[in-house]
Amino acid sequence: MMRKHRGALCVLLFVSLAFSFSLSQEIETKDGVKFIHNTEKSLKKNMAHISLELVNTLGDINTADENLAFYLPEDIVVDSKGNVYILDAGNHRIQKFTSDYQYLATIGRQGQGPGEFYLPSSLDIGPDDYLYVSDPQNKRIQILKPDGTEYKTIKFLNESVGSIKLLDSGNIIMNPTGVLMMIAFSQEKELPKLIKVFDTEGNLINEFGEQLDFKNILMNRMGNQYEFAVDEDDCIYVTFLHQNRIEKYSPKGELLWRADRTLNYSMDPPKNKGKMEAKGGNRMIQLPQMNKCSEGVAVDHKGRVWIITMTRQLKDDEKVSKSVSVMRTDRERSMSVKLEGNTEQTKTDAYEIEIYSPEGILIQRIPLDHFVNKIQILKDRVFLLDKERGTKYYEYKIIEN
Repeated sequence: MMRKHRGALCVLLFVSLAFSFSLSQEIETKDGVKFIHNTEKSLKKNMAHISLELVNTLGDINTADENLAFYLPEDIVVDSKGNVYILDAGNHRIQKFTSDYQYLATIGRQGQGPGEFYLPSSLDIGPDDYLYVSDPQNKRIQILKPDGTEYKTIKFLNESVGSIKLLDSGNIIMNPTGVLMMIAFSQEKELPKLIKVFDTEGNLINEFGEQLDFKNILMNRMGNQYEFAVDEDDCIYVTFLHQNRIEKYSPKGELLWRADRTLNYSMDPPKNKGKMEAKGGNRMIQLPQMNKCSEGVAVDHKGRVWIITMTRQLKDDEKVSKSVSVMRTDRERSMSVKLEGNTEQTKTDAYEIEIYSPEGILIQRIPLDHFVNKIQILKDRVFLLDKERGTKYYEYKIIEN
């Protein structure tokens, strides 16, 4: 997505802690940092009048059109001409459409060569409409020309590649915890920083943001997963999947303010913290049973922060799990993803959009009637992704009432 010149780099993290803040007052200050506690009372006081109007959908799990038959789509961007690109991760490709969703081209395929991917995780678009593709399984970010041919490849031999966003400076923000990485059977001596900034040569420029230490390696890996977005001023907004906190950082990584909100369920650490076992050459990992509070974050042109929040935890018949299988030979490797669960059910009341002011004040809640795995805002449009069930994007128009 093309952006205007950006000023200071800010970071907004949405996290839920293993401990809880006192809600005896809505705003308090500690060591010069504001802590905003959003309650139902403060929401009524600051209520805005924003609504959404559904205008289109893109993709269909039951479609006969192969070009619209997405599998685990991950990202959407728009170029300077209005063309739309969908990162169709499960099919290891990028689908290009006109502004009214007429198919134009397919970019990429499964593989390890130039312009090829293995389950790409993230997509952004930069100057001259060059595409930046995060390719974690190949430990690289590929920069592709508008026609899909390779311009440059950034390799990361000692870094975990995750979701990415491009800054005006040309540097790349990356979330290394965006992918639940292979977990070593040993405790970490020190938790890594949350946010990392790289140049286009793959050199680490900066890192900041503290992980919450759950005192358990599986809890740390799962509990610190997050999604993030970047606004027109290079501020970064992050929502943690299993925590309930918002943090804003200065360009140097200084904490400026933190916010949270009340939820209808507990975010306390679970009793089942997962386990790891090694038998021979096999490893078994059982992940912790942690409640989830959010799925995605976006920011609009007014600097308002949009969070996909869980109104409740999913019921057993609403849950979908996925497994990844890897086949290797001496000459090649192939990967596939299998979904298990009720993928036919696309309607639910378990999600809503929370909208926050640029200062972290909750100003609006908008109920949703379908599953959502991600939110993105492009101009005056909100795109909600149902990745695992309907495999489609819902396009909404923002209505200011």
